[in-house]
Amino acid sequence: MKAKKIIIKGKVHDVGYRLFLLTEAESMFIENFDARNIVVNGEQHLIVNVGGPEEKINRFVEFTHSNYPPEASVLAVDVEDYPEEIRSIDSFRQSFMVSQLAKIAQVGAGMLRKQDTSLDRQDMMLEKQDETITAIREESEKKTREVIKGKIEEDVEWLKAEIIEIKTTLGKVKERVGLV
Repeated sequence: MKAKKIIIKGKVHDVGYRLFLLTEAESMFIENFDARNIVVNGEQHLIVNVGGPEEKINRFVEFTHSNYPPEASVLAVDVEDYPEEIRSIDSFRQSFMVSQLAKIAQVGAGMLRKQDTSLDRQDMMLEKQDETITAIREESEKKTREVIKGKIEEDVEWLKAEIIEIKTTLGKVKERVGLV
């Protein structure tokens, strides 16, 4: 059995690189696989350990030299022998899936917090809208009352004038008829 440590440098984090390599390792029936993102002196590195029959490992190493995810930007691929034990590809897959689910959960929780903040803002906007509508309604009702009051006052004045005119005319009629 042969084991290699592959160090991939460049923009290699958050581009789906580990899943990309896991998928290829599975298609090549690589038995032992591990991959982790690290930062060395501010640079992104992806450390990949693979173990299995020499022919499969050599094919996998060749693959890493010329294939990478579309969003990745590889500056260098260094390969060295790896003397230590490497976990099974199944073990890596399980822990990788758990770590990815944890990331999804964190993103989901963040989205819920943002949604809560948005809902709070909407509630505040609705309260302000309600206050504005109430103020407009009160002002409108006040103006309507003023208009109605003014119209009623005009009508009352008109009726008073009409009554005075009727009384005057009635007084003249009484005088002519001789009732006064």
